[in-house]
Amino acid sequence: MNRIFLLSFSLRNTYQVNSILYAIKQIPLVKRLLPAALYRSRGLKIFANVLSILWEIISTFVGKALYFLTMVVGMSALYGDSLPSEALMLHILLFLTIIGAFMNTYIFNPTQDKYYAMLLMRMDARKYTLVNYGYAMAKVWVGFLPFAFLFGRAAGLSTAFCLLIPFFVVGLKLLVTALSLHKFTRTGDAVNENKLTRMGWGMVGLLLAAAYGLPALGLVLPLPATVLLMSISVLAGLVACRTIVRFPLYRDIYQQILPQTPNYTEQARAAVQRQNRNMISADTRITSQRRGFEYLNELFIRRHRRLLWQASLRIAAICLFLILGTLLAFWLRPEVAQIVNGLLMQYLPYFVFIMYAINRGTGFTQALFMNCDHSLLTYPFYKKPRMILALFQIRLREIIKVNLLPAAVIGIGLAALLYASGGTDEPLHYAVLIVSILSMSVFFSVHYLTIYYLLQPYNAATEVKSGAYQLVLSATYLVCFCLMQIQMPTMVFGLMTIAFCAAYCAVACALVYKLAPRTFRLRL
Repeated sequence: MNRIFLLSFSLRNTYQVNSILYAIKQIPLVKRLLPAALYRSRGLKIFANVLSILWEIISTFVGKALYFLTMVVGMSALYGDSLPSEALMLHILLFLTIIGAFMNTYIFNPTQDKYYAMLLMRMDARKYTLVNYGYAMAKVWVGFLPFAFLFGRAAGLSTAFCLLIPFFVVGLKLLVTALSLHKFTRTGDAVNENKLTRMGWGMVGLLLAAAYGLPALGLVLPLPATVLLMSISVLAGLVACRTIVRFPLYRDIYQQILPQTPNYTEQARAAVQRQNRNMISADTRITSQRRGFEYLNELFIRRHRRLLWQASLRIAAICLFLILGTLLAFWLRPEVAQIVNGLLMQYLPYFVFIMYAINRGTGFTQALFMNCDHSLLTYPFYKKPRMILALFQIRLREIIKVNLLPAAVIGIGLAALLYASGGTDEPLHYAVLIVSILSMSVFFSVHYLTIYYLLQPYNAATEVKSGAYQLVLSATYLVCFCLMQIQMPTMVFGLMTIAFCAAYCAVACALVYKLAPRTFRLRL
């Protein structure tokens, strides 16, 4: 088993190191300083190995810290003191852990290193799976332990309850894995956690509603009941270990869910392209009376209306449902209105992350490249500064339209919630609240389109080949997450947001005009 673990870790580390070296090679300016024979450089390989090991350690804890800060503790804070903090925390944690148990099993996650190890290198599937699954569960336990104590004690949980949390998380994952193995034995159909069915997504929706919706109505599971369910899950996980260890058909499972050929990546990409094409109208009667780039853009928008607008309409509908649900909570529990009023006056920075999460910028730019730019970028006229800026402004107008629909629902909805929860003495707050949410939406629309033009990340096969692009996306996420931790008067932050958005739009247009003729090109 030790030999299997060392081989599998070496294989995964080699894959990560090569990915890190490739990403470094794609960073502007830095890539000019690197040797041509990058992958043979011993010094850079040692550096990449250090980064890989550090990432292995950091990923054990960072994800769990973000999970507790945002999904558990952060959301618990929104309910104020109307519910017992320890019962509320365990209530949310219970339902979220159930979601994570079948959405993140590890065994049924078809990763590339498993393909290399079991299908190409013909390693023993059972030994490889058990060793790596045990390592993954150990990382989960170790990652949850410090934050369970840190946040659990802050919420008033006893030491014993805090210690129970990591065992509960691991036990529930073991139980769900064992049940999935039993299902394979009965039906011969392997679960792929990356391909949830509609029923699976429906369950996720119901569990999320139970986790966050019930507390909004003043309902949480009693603390003894939650602890009892967690304890049962731990015991069931111990029993499930026997099934997992003795299961003999791991190779059969992976032959179903892992790629069967070396060109799996191309097949997956082709499947995505086919899916996108199915959402593109083939109606030959679609035309336009406009000229030039306006003609090109209008044809693109009309033929891709379903692809571009479907998600936006769904998000808007979900936001409207949540706002109406909150208004209902005001009527059922008037004390909730007072809490929400205080949050709306101080927690506007929190909505930066929400607007980041719902923005359709990356999907829009991917559709632009896949169905338009990857062909037109082969023509010299398409990369002239005047042409680039003209098309950039046209596209910016369209992406803003797509993103403004859910933003308008959120902005007007927040103003309505502020009014229904007791209002404010300063009427300007309502206008600032609406305009600042719209400004956030405009900012992310401009941001994603700008980095698409300045860092154009795709090659002809629509693979992302820009390390700098991925760094900018990561930095965007980090900044948005940090803003969630800030409390600031709505008036102050709202005016700052509006001013920043206006300045960013001007700078973005100038940068695109100046730099895009050199950067807006096909990658090799």
